[in-house]
Amino acid sequence: MQRKYILPLFLVIQIIALKIIPYFPLQVELYYSNGLYPIISNISRIVLGIIPFSLGDLLYFVLIIIGVKWLFTNRKKWKLNWKNNILVVLSFISVFYFCFHLLWGLNYYRQPLFEKMNIERDYSDADLLIFTKKLIAKTNALQLLITKNDSLKVIVPYSQEQVFKMSLNGYETLSKKHPFFQYKNPSVKKSLFSLPLTYMGFGGYLNPFTNEAQVNYLGPMYSFPMTTNHEMAHQMGFASESECNFIGFLASVNNKDNYVQYSGYSTALRYCMGNWYARDEKIYNELLKTINPGILKNYKESQDFWKQYDTIIDKGFHAFYDQFLKMNQQKDGLESYSKYVDLMVNYYKEKDF
Repeated sequence: MQRKYILPLFLVIQIIALKIIPYFPLQVELYYSNGLYPIISNISRIVLGIIPFSLGDLLYFVLIIIGVKWLFTNRKKWKLNWKNNILVVLSFISVFYFCFHLLWGLNYYRQPLFEKMNIERDYSDADLLIFTKKLIAKTNALQLLITKNDSLKVIVPYSQEQVFKMSLNGYETLSKKHPFFQYKNPSVKKSLFSLPLTYMGFGGYLNPFTNEAQVNYLGPMYSFPMTTNHEMAHQMGFASESECNFIGFLASVNNKDNYVQYSGYSTALRYCMGNWYARDEKIYNELLKTINPGILKNYKESQDFWKQYDTIIDKGFHAFYDQFLKMNQQKDGLESYSKYVDLMVNYYKEKDF
């Protein structure tokens, strides 16, 4: 067989293998998520964590430049060399696909957190209502404690770099309750692509090739700690968006700092209220009246910020990412972000905040 066919053929083998792997989540959990991946992840974070800027963003930028240059160079001879060009593209995709899954992507196929933590999947409207009221009471109390006025929005007094460092103590406290949430060797950075990320409608992302947690630094600061904790959860090998929202919430509310706690509680409350809006608008409106005006001002701040960048670009990327998630074991697509309400309600059924 000629060498030019090897990598495209390897891509086919990978696709077939990834159709089989989902049937073995416990093996993925044991040998990859708790075996090989922590080694890869920690090495990446130890080596790259000391670099103050995002190497992963630069890597993507270089790849884009090389790709554009290659297309430009081959544009005139494309029809003549179409077969070889397709093989080159498939070879690149094959290597990219392999590296993605080896370095992080196999975590999509690990044991679900519901099973790992013995959390029930189902809950009633009554359970959700009890949880939402508890959440409102806690968020109201924190907002009042911070601002001394229930009508003032919370303004975080820290720099983003300070938030990165402060987020570690939340995970430290959380790991005492659940050892598998232990976080070591931080590599959390402000994304160099924050403006494009904003137009795409994303608060951050994990670079699977460098294991750097990239956080969009342009968004409202009140939600910044929760976003940071969400991306750190991805670094620990949790791929599901709902699970990372849940872990990010737990890390935020277990933090010693009131502002970080507020970020977690207020974000969770917003998701719960969105859930109620879809379920029962009457209950939604009744609950809305009990939320401090200052909290609603933070929500308005966030809404106004994202509205500025609401274009066809973010709709296109959301549609693409929705399909990407569905292809990677998250059948709810982007809706999986809000599915962490299920985890929260059942986790706190017999627990207090």
